[in-house]
Amino acid sequence: MNNTPLLIGIDGGATKVSARTIQQTSDGFSLDSNQSEKTYSTFPSFDPEFSPVDISIQIEEMNSTISLTESEINQGQAFIHAFAETILELNSGKEIIIGIGMPGLKTPDGRGIAAMANGPRMPKFCDELEKSLSDKGIQLAKPIHRLGSDADYCGMGEEFAESGLFKSVENAYYLGGGTGAADALKLDGKLVPLDETKSWLLKSWEMTNNDNISLERYASAGGIQSIYSQYSGKSIPSLNRDKIFPNIILDMADQGNKAAVETFSDVSFNLAELLFERIETCFSGWTNRLGFINPNREALSSQHPFIGTTLERIIIGQRLGTLLVSSEGLGVFWEPLVYHLTHLINESDHLNSTAKSSYLNNDRLNPSLIHISTLRDAPALGAGIDAVFGIDDY
Repeated sequence: MNNTPLLIGIDGGATKVSARTIQQTSDGFSLDSNQSEKTYSTFPSFDPEFSPVDISIQIEEMNSTISLTESEINQGQAFIHAFAETILELNSGKEIIIGIGMPGLKTPDGRGIAAMANGPRMPKFCDELEKSLSDKGIQLAKPIHRLGSDADYCGMGEEFAESGLFKSVENAYYLGGGTGAADALKLDGKLVPLDETKSWLLKSWEMTNNDNISLERYASAGGIQSIYSQYSGKSIPSLNRDKIFPNIILDMADQGNKAAVETFSDVSFNLAELLFERIETCFSGWTNRLGFINPNREALSSQHPFIGTTLERIIIGQRLGTLLVSSEGLGVFWEPLVYHLTHLINESDHLNSTAKSSYLNNDRLNPSLIHISTLRDAPALGAGIDAVFGIDDY
């Protein structure tokens, strides 16, 4: 009998939890067909009217004592029960190794949520989940290591998965767009978490365009829908009710719908700005092209350890990647994005001729630069890999 523990990677989102079982082979890791998904709102203690504690109070209490409200405790229990039931559904009778990615700021031991903008704080999350699993007769091969970030896990998935797009290059940038934006970076052959680049490179959500709008808005499904809402005059609830999501908005743009065309015009332009900032910053350091969400943030350094680096690959993943590749040939989204990015590279005063030639062929964007990731569940895959290796070892 095969006594190898069952490896499960879990992606804890804002509204639901998704879990996949993972296989390890000589070529890397891959997701198998077993999956489970639970929505928090289906559990009895979930409150649809839940209101999080003011974020400033959450941040303040992170450094002292976290005083959970009764509503946070109840909402947290809905999360715990959803996670436990998801794992139970995948249980095969073997001991289990679990990796989990979750939003929010983590406790010092990494096993709890100390602050979360849109959800309950759960400082003892792993302890409570382990107890719930034990009560259900599920045996863990080892304690849950920590709660990681989906961005780091996307990077790990791309590095260690059989079909990962970080594997065969030394320098690359990953942008995943789903509920939010996930940034991952590989430089000099190593994954570089963006928590380690704070002095010289920011995450997408931390940067703003000239209209003071976070660039995350142009990479996330909800953000794209909100742009269309503004142009069309239709409310977000009505768009959700009518199931008008980014893929439908793209179809409408292809058919000439004015609000949809304007939406993807904005998205193409701003994503080109974001990708160009990555290209320029990696090569020559921060050039003050973009603003900060936090206006009081200290200035970024124009120096960093990787100055002179050119990216071999830009990877677009998750729903954003699916949307981008489906737009190719329509003249909406893909082509305007390539046009704007090409123009920015051509006109840059901070890229020398050698750098430009690595991105352009005869003034056209190198066709091998942008790749679309097929790892739709990269965060779950990365979470499982972290549970095996430990994120500090990548």
